[in-house]
Amino acid sequence: MRGKRMAIVSLDSPVSLPIGTKNPQSSRVLVEEIGGLIKVYKDGHVERPQIVPCVTCTLPLGLGVTCKDLVIDKFTNIWARFYVPKRDEKLPLLVYFHGGGFCVGSAAWSCYHQFLALLARKAGCVIMSVDYRLAPENPLPAAYEDGQKALMWVKQQALNGSNKWWLKNCDFSNVFLAGDSAGGNIAHNVILRSCANWAQLKPLIFKGNILIQPFFGGESRTTSETLMVQPPGSVLSLVASDTYWRLSLPKGTNRDHSWCNPGAKWSSKLERTYLPTIVSVSELDILKDRNIEFCGVLRNSGIQVEHVVYKGVGHAFQILDNSQLSQMQTQEMLSHIKAFINRRNSR
Repeated sequence: MRGKRMAIVSLDSPVSLPIGTKNPQSSRVLVEEIGGLIKVYKDGHVERPQIVPCVTCTLPLGLGVTCKDLVIDKFTNIWARFYVPKRDEKLPLLVYFHGGGFCVGSAAWSCYHQFLALLARKAGCVIMSVDYRLAPENPLPAAYEDGQKALMWVKQQALNGSNKWWLKNCDFSNVFLAGDSAGGNIAHNVILRSCANWAQLKPLIFKGNILIQPFFGGESRTTSETLMVQPPGSVLSLVASDTYWRLSLPKGTNRDHSWCNPGAKWSSKLERTYLPTIVSVSELDILKDRNIEFCGVLRNSGIQVEHVVYKGVGHAFQILDNSQLSQMQTQEMLSHIKAFINRRNSR
């Protein structure tokens, strides 16, 4: 993994986390930057300041959620953080991908640690939060491949039938994919790669897809991208969005690549076996129009989809905004996700 490392406390396989990189030599030429998040130099050196702290897998005892880290692939350093509510019943499994424009972020970021622990408790599900490889060192489709690898790993664990602490609580006939921002894009593209043959993932049975402000783009600008007035401290500007895509997409492509723009004219029609989906949209997010358009793409392909618009909040409010309004809307989001999981479980 990149740069220095910090040990993570775990009772299973040890996991290491990146916590930063050394300052570049003065001769390095900066070619891309998103303020406070990432610097990319001409020689390939990448800096990611620790703007959000990485935390170990500990939680307050009173929360009623157990948390541990497990290695998925030691060769590519893919690992996952598990959140298991302390209940005596089998629970749905939710496989979650964090955001960060494919270029930053971690399953160990404190904001995700807090949000997913609350979601596990509120929705009553086991959560597997996947830490995938990042661009530009690992451009797309690396993150999609890591997502697929994570699902195959879960399949193998289920087939082995081991008595591991988190397996005992999982109902593998009720599996959901989820993610926010770039993680929502990853969940979508992992489904695209799987829906032609869900049988290859048995005994896992997938029931639904939960996308929170999924990160999409396109060469033509939408109204929300050009005219949306951003809340103070917004984490996703149009400039940052363009930079993330330049760093993530394969060389020689643009933002109308199907991985970025599922509504592009040469994007293929979705399989009818694509999962029923709920999309969370933020009213003040530059991605608002993209998210609404994506729901239209699903509907036009005959996919069951619903969306919720959260008023007065911007991109990633549920993890990065501590205002009273955002906290209230986050609780609403948790309730909507819980209701979606319960509806799909009953089918």
